[in-house]
Amino acid sequence: MRSWHVDEPGPVEAGRPLVRRDTPVPEPGPGELLLRVRACGVCRTDLHVTEGDLPVHRPGVTPGHEVVGEVVALGSGSGTAAAGFAAGFATGDRAGAAWLRSTDGTCVYCRRGAENLCPGSRYTGWDSDGGYAEYLTVPAAFAHRLPDRYSDAELAPLLCAGIIGYRALKRAELPEGGRLGIYGFGGSAHLAAQVALARGAELYVMTRGAKSRELARSLGAAYVGAPADPPPEPLDAAILFAPAGELVPPALAALDRGGTLAIAGIYLSDIPVLDYDRYLFQERQLRSVTSNTRQDAREFLDFAGQHHLSVTTHSYPLDAADTALADLKAGRFDGAAVLLP
Repeated sequence: MRSWHVDEPGPVEAGRPLVRRDTPVPEPGPGELLLRVRACGVCRTDLHVTEGDLPVHRPGVTPGHEVVGEVVALGSGSGTAAAGFAAGFATGDRAGAAWLRSTDGTCVYCRRGAENLCPGSRYTGWDSDGGYAEYLTVPAAFAHRLPDRYSDAELAPLLCAGIIGYRALKRAELPEGGRLGIYGFGGSAHLAAQVALARGAELYVMTRGAKSRELARSLGAAYVGAPADPPPEPLDAAILFAPAGELVPPALAALDRGGTLAIAGIYLSDIPVLDYDRYLFQERQLRSVTSNTRQDAREFLDFAGQHHLSVTTHSYPLDAADTALADLKAGRFDGAAVLLP
């Protein structure tokens, strides 16, 4: 099968850190599904792994963790309910593989419903080969049922961008009918914004790029400005999607008393020194977002099934995965890029 591998992490515009090879189709182990990849989203986390911002956990790993696939084979024990999440997949089913690949299921975090904090967690496209390929395996207990009425390309970004955006929205603790600020407006942000709007929020978007600003306006943003611009109204909550630590101070400054800023990315550049009185006093909060739980994924995918989301995608052939990552870094598109084998 065709697959891409991170052999030597480095800048995507300065070389070819991704290498394409022909490799054997993987065999599903006990409790695993073999998926034929129908679509794979291109996430900024893939860029961080490819460029070395996130050190690879497996040399030569295949990136990609927003995978829509068709079940073509089942390992032993994968057709039964597992941990209450995977309810009997069969060959021919459409299934999703996401960032969280497995947890130990026994630690204090898993036992209390916070499996996203499991020290033994493993991740698709980082610890194991992901979806920049024609096939991949996924544990059945961590595979996702997918909503109808979406194409494969539309579903792919939901499996990380959508789920992580949903987790970030929960962490931001936006009150009902509140004012939400979003910093950066790419694949994850434009999905989280629609969830917030459907729940009655007023949306303020601060982002660079004419296409991203146009997308924000088309979805119903009350205000669209530059990344560091102060919004015209104090915010009840905000989410930072851009991996830019320098935006933390202006985002905190934009919060009303008691407001919360959630940082959605797995990677963030350094945050400048914060003046406590200006940025954090009056019970403003700064929160990180770490992966997601399967319950987050189920809640979001159920929401997506009940409220058809507008998913802005730009398709690339699998053979152009390196180009898609370079275009993502350069901000050449709005919404999300998707690889179609």
